[in-house]
This record gives sequence, structure tokens and C-alpha cells, in this order.
Amino acid sequence: MPSLTEWKVPSAFQPHAGDYAFDLDRALSSVVGLHSIIPPDAFSAETLGTERAGNGVLIDDGLVLTIGYLITEAEAVWLHLGDGRVVEGHALGFDSETGFGLVQALGRPGIAPLPLGSSAATKVGDRVVVGGAGGRTRSVASHIVAKQEFAGYWEYLLDEAFFTYPAHPNWGGTAMISTRGELIGIGSLQLERVREGKAEHVNMIVPIDLLKPILDDLRKFGRVNKPARPWLGMYTTEIDNRVVVVGVAARGPAARGELKAGDVILGVGGDKITSQVQFYRKLWSLGPAGVDVPLTVHHEGVTFDVTLSSTDRAKLLKAPQLH
Repeated sequence: MPSLTEWKVPSAFQPHAGDYAFDLDRALSSVVGLHSIIPPDAFSAETLGTERAGNGVLIDDGLVLTIGYLITEAEAVWLHLGDGRVVEGHALGFDSETGFGLVQALGRPGIAPLPLGSSAATKVGDRVVVGGAGGRTRSVASHIVAKQEFAGYWEYLLDEAFFTYPAHPNWGGTAMISTRGELIGIGSLQLERVREGKAEHVNMIVPIDLLKPILDDLRKFGRVNKPARPWLGMYTTEIDNRVVVVGVAARGPAARGELKAGDVILGVGGDKITSQVQFYRKLWSLGPAGVDVPLTVHHEGVTFDVTLSSTDRAKLLKAPQLH
């Protein structure tokens, strides 16, 4: 893992302690570096890699919240603290619906947890700190530029996500901290938007309020204790009001059904769809994982119907193991 001292946020974008009513350095000390090792034969290794690095946030005694893709199928997790210490961690589990992941530190971090705030209480224009491991020089003084629906190509949908600017360059698992010094979101992505004719990068942040109903389940079971959503193993994008397949996951239902990149999904269960949001909501309304999913597909000038037998994506993943 690269040393925390190898890079810094440009000084113009760093937060300054005097600009906040809370103890900025204390809050940022709760953000840790995270390094995970994934077996080469893991389902997610091909798309996400066998070494992943980012950030996590201590939210309870030894409990670190991060973004789930950093620890999916991890066989080893290491937490890098601001004072240079490294503590081994155990990947407790993650939730594919929200994207959150949990790690249990196997040693005593010796730092204070960051209290959870209310993401619902925030509004566009609010100042926030997007905190990375390593303190102020690796954090960004940012603000919320949008709160809106977000659909991801990997069968993922948030009814409301945060978007912040300026963007943090090492966004995965960063802590979005409110002006009250509370954790109100976890960094997931960096995206590009066009504003006033210029392209600029923003971070997509998962709101912390989505964690509160599922936290106990994630602690106890490693996943949310309810029926899983149906999953097709299909990567899509939205082009000119059409849902276009850009890839399929190996061993997933879409691959078994011989769907291919370039196919257009015209309908689900006989209902026309024109957006990813429509696609996901219709798919998930059919029932839990395992339900048959009737699709209408357009492929190279030919329109046809195909039924895929959905699955629970977790069944393809290696479960966390405590060594």
C-alpha cells in the first residue's frame, strides 16, 4: 500500500481548523487507511482487483465503516492509523443495496469514534469536510452540490445520494463530516459533471441514514437479514432513453442466458423500460432472488423475449473468514 505521506491534497482545497466549530483534527483522526487482499479466484477479483486501498471511519469501539467494494471477499484487511500504527482487521460483511461495508479491528485502535449525524438534515450548499486517512493534508474542504437519485451500472440504485465538490482524489471510504463534526456519509465514487460549459469532478457519497436500520444486522450476520434482491449479473448504461448492456458478469444469470454487450433491454415482465431506474425498480418488484425475470431484448436488429433465473449475488462471493 502506498505510504500516506506520498501525496497531499493541494493546500487551497484542504480544510482549516479555524473554519469549523468542532475539533477538526480529532474528527479526522477517526479516519483510517484501509488495505485489503483478495484471493485471485474470488468472483470480484477480475473487476475490482486483488489488492484494494482506500479509507474507513471508526464509528464504534473497533468498528470501522467503509465502502463495501474495498472489502468484498477480502481474506486480509489492514487498518493504517494516523500515528503510523497498523492494526489487522476482519471484514464483517457488506450490504449490496447501500454499498456499506464493515470491518472489525482485531487490535485496539486507541482513537475516538466519529459520532453519526443525520444526513437527512443536510441540504444543498452545506459545507462539509470529505476526510481521508492522514488528517487535514489528505482531506478536502467541500460542499454539497446535489442530493439526487443515483443509478449505477452494477445493478445499484440509491433514491438519494450526495454529490460534493471539490472532489477528493482518494474517494473510496472517505468520511463526509458535517459542520457539527458528525459523520453523515461515506465516499463511494468520483464522477464527472459539466457545469457552465466546463467539466469538473464530484464525489458520490452514500448517506449515513441508510446505515442506521441495517447496522445491527451487519454486525451480527455480515449482511442484512432479509430476502436478497434478484440479481442478473448485468452491467448496463443509459443511452438516448435506452438501457444498453455493456457487459455481463461471468457465471451470472445474464451470461447463462447468452446476453451480450450491445444488447438493448426494452422491457421487463411485459412493461416497457427507458431508464436504468425503471429497469432496476421493475426487476426488484418481481420478488426476491431466485425469481424468474422475463426480458424483452433487442439484438442486432432482432427483438426477442428471454427469461432469466435471477440469483442472490452473495452466493457467488467468498464469505469473510476470521483467521
